[in-house]
Amino acid sequence: MLSTDDPGGFLSRLADDFEAVQLAMGADVLSAARKVLADPMTPNAEVRYTALRLSECLTDALRIAESRGLRLSAPDAEEDDSDSESPAEASA
Repeated sequence: MLSTDDPGGFLSRLADDFEAVQLAMGADVLSAARKVLADPMTPNAEVRYTALRLSECLTDALRIAESRGLRLSAPDAEEDDSDSESPAEASA
């Protein structure tokens, strides 16, 4: 069985690599989209295709951000529980 809890584990590295590819593709699409959108003579079909590709890349980026946020929030929640001691408890 493969563990996803180990930050240096196989699945974590695979996910990080996949995320890096998705973000690089997003940067490439954004660069191409800027060129398409800068030309006022770009045909509507090309603008529509560009918008579709940008929405796909944004979906990927949001999924990555959510995934990383979930991974980062778990340790913070544990730290918050230990730091939630009230001043009265601290002085007792």
